[in-house]
Amino acid sequence: MNTIGLVIKVNTPEAVTLGRTLIAWLQKRGKTILPEDRTCEELGLNRGWRKVEILQQADLVVVLGGDGTLLSVARRANSREVPILGVNLGGFGFLTETRTNELLSILEQVLSGEFEVERRSLLEATLIRNGGHSQTFQVLNDAVINKSALARIIDLETWVDGQHLCTYKADGLIVATPTGSTAYSLAAGGPIIDPAVGVVVLTPICPHTLTNRPIILPDYADIRVVLRTVDQDVILTLDGQEGHPLKSGDTVGIKRSGISVVLIKSPNRTFFDVLRSKLRWGER
Repeated sequence: MNTIGLVIKVNTPEAVTLGRTLIAWLQKRGKTILPEDRTCEELGLNRGWRKVEILQQADLVVVLGGDGTLLSVARRANSREVPILGVNLGGFGFLTETRTNELLSILEQVLSGEFEVERRSLLEATLIRNGGHSQTFQVLNDAVINKSALARIIDLETWVDGQHLCTYKADGLIVATPTGSTAYSLAAGGPIIDPAVGVVVLTPICPHTLTNRPIILPDYADIRVVLRTVDQDVILTLDGQEGHPLKSGDTVGIKRSGISVVLIKSPNRTFFDVLRSKLRWGER
């Protein structure tokens, strides 16, 4: 691994300080560094690259920030499936498992080839308007169709593999990966799913019918959600970071992407360790 991409959380002094330390450490080892263009000046470097370019050229990407920073990188993953090392400077840190005081020792192991990875499924969400494909996006956590603050309840006609599941009458619908099961879906009453399980979960947001519960589907399912509500402000939100307005009759098609995100596993903690720590399981 000779070319290292570096993405840090913007406007975060701790991330900038750690980034400068990391750059000096990597330069001593003769590594080429590709910093993100938004933060290259803060890091004391002359040139930066867009996230897409970093993922096209780097052998490894180091992310200094929280889960949100890592999500912004993961959505741009391509067929090269470059391994990503996430370092937690944020809040929850379900994805960014590595702690700041562990970074250099773990990175030493990674550069020596002594590391394990886990592959996280991406979903491909396609917005279809007037019978034609408008835009296609990738998400690591979830694709969410929800109403704006002032809109009323919305009708979401939902199909799975060509079979009518139901028409949700709710504030919205979350379609989440196992990775996203600990995000918005969990807050809306969805189950926690081990990232290694090949499924997706549909979690309605505040459904009018209380028997509308979350449902788990195989990740090869072809999901179609048609907005049947007229004259309402409805948004398709991707990983909580990117939004696109929907019109009545729009269809959102969701299926598993052919690309996975490759995350470097922390040697010091497991998925269950993270759950116990972040969700405070077993505490009184």
